[in-house]
Amino acid sequence: MIERRPLLSLITHGTLVLGAAIFAFPIWLAFVASTHTGREVNRGLSLLPGDRMWENYATVLGDGLSTAGAPPIGLMLFNSTVMALAIALGKIAISLLSTFAIVYFRFPFRVLAFWTIFITLMLPVEVRILPTFEVVADLGLLNSYAGLSIPLIASATATFLFRQFFMTVPDELAEAARIDGAGPMRFFRDILLPLSRTNLAALFVILFIYGWNQYLWPLLVTTDEGYYTVVMGIQRMANSGDQLPQWHLIMATAILAMLPPVAVIVAMQRLFVKGLVETEK
Repeated sequence: MIERRPLLSLITHGTLVLGAAIFAFPIWLAFVASTHTGREVNRGLSLLPGDRMWENYATVLGDGLSTAGAPPIGLMLFNSTVMALAIALGKIAISLLSTFAIVYFRFPFRVLAFWTIFITLMLPVEVRILPTFEVVADLGLLNSYAGLSIPLIASATATFLFRQFFMTVPDELAEAARIDGAGPMRFFRDILLPLSRTNLAALFVILFIYGWNQYLWPLLVTTDEGYYTVVMGIQRMANSGDQLPQWHLIMATAILAMLPPVAVIVAMQRLFVKGLVETEK
């Protein structure tokens, strides 16, 4: 029997509302700033939206902020989306195949292979950025989508998580598939992938946001404005040299930059939460 405590429920819901308000308030301020003129924002920001919303958003979507060397945000959003999708899908594909080989195939030094992959967690791209940049430059991948995404595709974290899940799959499933005449790839496609659906969704959301928020690596490998990502664009808008930053356009760009990750989270929310909390398959 569940005991009802109105006071406790009130405190709990009040805490949740307060926490949500604290997190949402900066987003609201950014949206309000994106609806005013630059002069009004610099003079002092109110808490109510202004009347320049459509004009400001049309400016960043169509013309960009040429004084800061940033292209129209539509192009930067496309570049960020391509980069984030390539990183997320590439990490998942490589991690799935490597984990399948490590867990289900008996070959020499397979445990050593797994730990070699796992140890690369201590070598993120920021640590190996100079040799990685040299390799990308020698291959002629600067200012390209391949140069933006390929060096960030390898993922020891996804390999570890898939290994932990594959080890919970009963061996009887593999034996039954073998008796039915299914080969390794059919077992992988028809049994393991459907069972991994929630894990795939959770990892896709996490890895998409990881790729979307990349700043340092795109800053190094892109000098052509046609390959700028939206995070780079926001930084260039804020650092406008001797000129006063046009915060109303910067905030409009920031609001638009939030939409693709939010859309991914909303679209996969159910599978994402289930993949994080599910313990029994």
